[in-house]
Amino acid sequence: MKKVLVVDDEPSIVTLLTFNLEKDGYEVISATDGAVGFELASTNQFDFIILDVMLPNMDGLEITKALRREKIDTPILILTAKDDQVDKIIGLEIGADDYLTKPFSPREVLARMKAIFRRLKPAVEKPEDISEPVKAPLIIGDIIVDEQNYAVSVRGKKIELTPKEFELLVYFIKRKDRVIDRDTLLDRIWNYDFAGQSRIVDVHVSHLRDKIEIDPKHPVYLITVRGFGYRFQEPKK
Repeated sequence: MKKVLVVDDEPSIVTLLTFNLEKDGYEVISATDGAVGFELASTNQFDFIILDVMLPNMDGLEITKALRREKIDTPILILTAKDDQVDKIIGLEIGADDYLTKPFSPREVLARMKAIFRRLKPAVEKPEDISEPVKAPLIIGDIIVDEQNYAVSVRGKKIELTPKEFELLVYFIKRKDRVIDRDTLLDRIWNYDFAGQSRIVDVHVSHLRDKIEIDPKHPVYLITVRGFGYRFQEPKK
């Protein structure tokens, strides 16, 4: 049974989420104070964390940043006030996996959680299957991607990617030289529609560039095609 931490200072929301999560088979621990929520998240093992931004003593963004600083990579869904775009963007940039605007439906929370669990699957070690053919590494320029072992090296040096960054890189490489729009990336990588809010794509592309490009501000691999999306290409010699 997956274990979920819910941190929100509105008792009605905690009750609503707890009821629906438990009904869907999750074990739920809750807190209404940010400092208490951080203590629970940093000292216990959870499969998922749902965090409100506005919390007493320690807000959701502070909690997210502190957990990621401590190398705790539990998936985090941030709850934000309506139209509070700044909190959404900052939350993604400091390590949250997704955001949801209040008011929301419990079904949407469950759908977002399941989508995040699906895209985290590549990070889980698969049992050895001797019948599975060995895949050749993906090579483009100075980038080598080992899909089976989820390993990436750039210019001879191993780099660490999050599961989303790894999935995004593989998707781009396999579609080299094709222009891919943001809506397609949202559908293929995040598995659901963000209703036109493509900022999440730009944030993750920026993070990926920081790790694979010599100069992220002047990329040679991952190119922005203004008005359309992105194109992954072999660097020009």
